[in-house]
Amino acid sequence: MARTTVSFDSAGIPLAGHLYTPDTPASGPRPALVVGHPGTGVKEQASGTYARLMAERGFVTLAFDAAHQGESGGLPRGLEDPAQRVEDFKAAVSYLTTRADVDADRIGLLGICASGGYSLSAAGGDHRVKAVATVCGVDVARQFRLGADGTQDPAVFQSLLSAAAQARTTAARGDDPGVMTMFPQTAEQSGALGGEHGIEGFEYYCTSRGEHERSAKFLTWPSVDKLAFFDAFHAVPLIAPRPLLQIVGTRAVTSWMAVEVHQRATGPKELYWIEGASHVDLYDQKQHIDPAVDKLADFYTAHLTDA
Repeated sequence: MARTTVSFDSAGIPLAGHLYTPDTPASGPRPALVVGHPGTGVKEQASGTYARLMAERGFVTLAFDAAHQGESGGLPRGLEDPAQRVEDFKAAVSYLTTRADVDADRIGLLGICASGGYSLSAAGGDHRVKAVATVCGVDVARQFRLGADGTQDPAVFQSLLSAAAQARTTAARGDDPGVMTMFPQTAEQSGALGGEHGIEGFEYYCTSRGEHERSAKFLTWPSVDKLAFFDAFHAVPLIAPRPLLQIVGTRAVTSWMAVEVHQRATGPKELYWIEGASHVDLYDQKQHIDPAVDKLADFYTAHLTDA
């Protein structure tokens, strides 16, 4: 398996990607997957892991940094723009269609965490996508509005909207509005705010477990009000008759969102549970990733066919 650094355009913004290609001989162009990273993540983290493992299963895979993040272009840095994130997936598909080693009629999407929601939106509006799967997929807008477990006090998001509005005013007056830091200083503080889910997020992004220097761990304040109106699941019924697979952990507090997607989907669909896995376990824990990759390989092999 070989990894190549590539670049492609997304609505005028250059995106940085890693293209993974299998070593095994092929009789012709291969099926391909676009793999998206979790919120504030980068292509060297969870999405790169899945891209590499799926390339070992015979797929050409592309893991990329979202616009405004990682090694990709776009200002301001750290902006989470849902419309742009969906466009990034479509731009990645466009890039794959230009490659001689990729069969343009056999391209699928794989979204992890926040990219799970974005991949659903992208697939709903792009018929070049023949199959879509998510791993611990969420709608990051729902997560901001309702909390990871769906029980957040509505006043929390209202306070974030107030802070975002003040930041716009501050910027208009020529001052630095600062950014929204995603993690406190310690795991204990993360646990006080988000329980076990908060602690796991801190351990992945802020310690040697998964930390990467280009994973910014912050969002610009305008990201908040851009998320206020977004609904990653609105286009789910448009995915049919193309197939949808969702992989979630039985311990994931975010799994209610996958259940909602499953209920909305009108075509071939499967909600596949990884026993004992939390949300973040599916980023990097081998005992949980291995069965997830087995399931993904079976899914894409069955549905990214010549037909």
